[in-house]
Amino acid sequence: MTDAVIECVAPGDEGVAVLTLARPDKRNALSIALRDAMCGALDGWALDETCRAVVITGAGAVFSAGFDLEEFTKPELADELWASSDRWHRTILEFPLPIVVAVNGAAYGGGFDLAVMCDLRVGADSAVFAHPEHTFAQVVYGPLHELVGGAVARDLALTGRRIDAAEAHELGLLSRVVPTEQVLEAAHGIATEIASAPRDLLLTMKAKIVRCAGIKPGATLDL
Repeated sequence: MTDAVIECVAPGDEGVAVLTLARPDKRNALSIALRDAMCGALDGWALDETCRAVVITGAGAVFSAGFDLEEFTKPELADELWASSDRWHRTILEFPLPIVVAVNGAAYGGGFDLAVMCDLRVGADSAVFAHPEHTFAQVVYGPLHELVGGAVARDLALTGRRIDAAEAHELGLLSRVVPTEQVLEAAHGIATEIASAPRDLLLTMKAKIVRCAGIKPGATLDL
């Protein structure tokens, strides 16, 4: 599957699918079209019996600069924007199989959210994280709190301060840090190890992870 805003590699023999955010000229900003394309790909892989894990990464030097703020200046997009946002958050948080994210560069705002909503995070040594939108919008807090705990989550959400890959690893946000050119390979290796388990077992384990994170499929998301 190829799309104007994402690139997808179907699961091979190892059972790992790869989704790449493909708007490098826009710093992989998460537009309505990109979010909807991500949801479509993930929905398909959720039903694909050959898929046992997914890797998500970004094209170019940036993982994602966050939501496409140009769309917020267009009132005619308001309904579509929020519906797309809700679907995107729900699709990632409730995805029934493990997702490993390869953070290949800066992850800001919604890009930071995307990373923390996935199951495991491998970071390039060039990766940085921040919530610059803390001055004008609510930060997605729940998944961050579940990952790093209340004290750290409050610090990052309320101040919007920037952290580098080394600090992200120290805080538990990243499971490992590797040279930038190795980040996708490292994430794919982890996903391949995960995918060595039977799909039924992975579905059961991921359901437990979702349940313990306080996510109730079908219920209103409180992020």
